[in-house]
Amino acid sequence: MNAFKLGLLLCATALGGCVAPADRPGSAVLAELAPTGKLRFGVAAAPAQTTFFVLKGADGSPRGVTVDLARELARQAGVPVEFMVAPNTGELTDALGSGALDAAFMPVDDERRKRVDFGPAYFVGQNTYLVRAGSEIRTIADVDRPGIRVIGVSGTTTIRTSGRLLKQTTISAVRGVEQALEMIASGQADAFALTHDSLLPLLPRVPGARILDGAFHQIDIAIAVPKNRPTALAYVTAFLQDAKASGVVRRAFDDAGFEALSVAP
Repeated sequence: MNAFKLGLLLCATALGGCVAPADRPGSAVLAELAPTGKLRFGVAAAPAQTTFFVLKGADGSPRGVTVDLARELARQAGVPVEFMVAPNTGELTDALGSGALDAAFMPVDDERRKRVDFGPAYFVGQNTYLVRAGSEIRTIADVDRPGIRVIGVSGTTTIRTSGRLLKQTTISAVRGVEQALEMIASGQADAFALTHDSLLPLLPRVPGARILDGAFHQIDIAIAVPKNRPTALAYVTAFLQDAKASGVVRRAFDDAGFEALSVAP
């Protein structure tokens, strides 16, 4: 057992529960991880699947990398899983903060840290822009000019970061990826901020659009739980570290067709 996992085990033992991901958690962990008897897990949906975004089936059930990881977490914990599918991570943050959800994956930033607690990252994304067809924007620096209309998904780390970095543009929030693509395609916006890996499968949806090279921000995508649930945080932390070390996360990426993308170290 490595020193990290041993530390988690000792910490959770002091709190009255076991966090070893291969073991069934004790009652103290389950009281925080699944207080209703099931793991209520939040995922974000988009028109194309990525390492973060999921697709909704005809019956409304989600599928994707985060769904696979959530199901494995619930299996190891010995509880059923129930999914909340949201159009953006702002809604997931609200649900976690209110206790309506027990866990979710989402990008990490300081604003979210005030409302939820984060475990380890499973993926590191690179924020960039999708620009409309015919745009004269060629570089990330070109985006920060008067008259440029930038959009980002409401309540997300990406739009908050864009807002801090861009000084001359007009920045507007949209509810989800679908609305953003419609605005880019119709010329209502010039640039859409999102991670490069998430933009790539969306590119065919907007003929003539381009993804800018480089990145304006690097972003960790991590597991999160509501605040004041220390044993739940210790358990999901140990679970995700083990899932990365054992290849569970790698298999989830590969099964979804993302063999070329790297799992967070």
